[in-house]
Amino acid sequence: MIGSHAAEFYAKRGDQVIALDNLMRSRLFGSKHKSVEYNWDYLGTYSNITRVVGDVRIEADVRKALGLGVDAVLHAAGQPGVFFSLQNPQEDFSINAQGTLTVLECVRSICPKARFVYCSTNKVYGQGIDALPLKEESKRYTFQGTLRAIPETFPIDQVGHTPYGASKYVADLYVQEYAHAYGLQTGIFRMSCIYGTRQFGFEDQGWLAWFIICSQKNKPLTIYGNGKQVRDVLFVSDLISACDLFFKSQIAHGIYNMGGGPDNTLSLLELLEQIKQNGLTPSPYQLSEWRMFDQKVYVSDISKVKKELHWQPQVSVREGIKRLVNWVKENPSLFP
Repeated sequence: MIGSHAAEFYAKRGDQVIALDNLMRSRLFGSKHKSVEYNWDYLGTYSNITRVVGDVRIEADVRKALGLGVDAVLHAAGQPGVFFSLQNPQEDFSINAQGTLTVLECVRSICPKARFVYCSTNKVYGQGIDALPLKEESKRYTFQGTLRAIPETFPIDQVGHTPYGASKYVADLYVQEYAHAYGLQTGIFRMSCIYGTRQFGFEDQGWLAWFIICSQKNKPLTIYGNGKQVRDVLFVSDLISACDLFFKSQIAHGIYNMGGGPDNTLSLLELLEQIKQNGLTPSPYQLSEWRMFDQKVYVSDISKVKKELHWQPQVSVREGIKRLVNWVKENPSLFP
């Protein structure tokens, strides 16, 4: 979803775009129904987008995509599921860590002056966040005291991460090191919940889209915990805007939390209310036990990226959900 929106943004601007994907997202989440293939076919409607079917773990595939060199690289390829990583830690590592190292080395070899953005994750902060005191309200949890959000300086070491959080953090560190050791111009975006149109959510990843799709199809939902868990959410166009600002900047290396921040937060129960307000009947749901490693609250402190890139979210939670609901309503055949 992120890669396809980025490719479309630059294609519409008139740039030559190369998209590399191994089209394995559906398999990662055990879906027999095509999902990533829709976005892949969508990109095929643009004459200035070259699509390359390949794997970031395979050097020859990455070199084929880079060709003689590019001006900028957005590395959004990855395995994004926590529970897939628990069941398949070796494949999770090979995709997220080894794949990122392969991309970095190819960029260093072919086009070392290219601007490089890596899509990292808030999961690099691990379970240390769970130790923060919380206040329980009627439909959400909030941090107690004066803390409103998690900064980039939050401690990462000596806490659990899940294999997914660990593999993404390994890649995060390598992107940092390729800036320090080899002079690559790198931006690391530690992303919270990114959502938007053309998003095919699953229970293990893309929860906001998953709730909307289930409501459209009248499929029952399982809510793990009590539904009061909170995340900050960011519409995909705002993410691409931040990426473009980094590409245009003179910043040699930066690490940024990337999310909606304290002004764009949502609990699961609040999402169900928003779905109803947008003309869908929220799916019936059952409550189940809290899942291991599910954080009750995560909110990104985005003050650093606001200051350094002169950026801020433009699409409110209410507007973003409306856009996604309308897209799902308009494309019912895309969902089994």
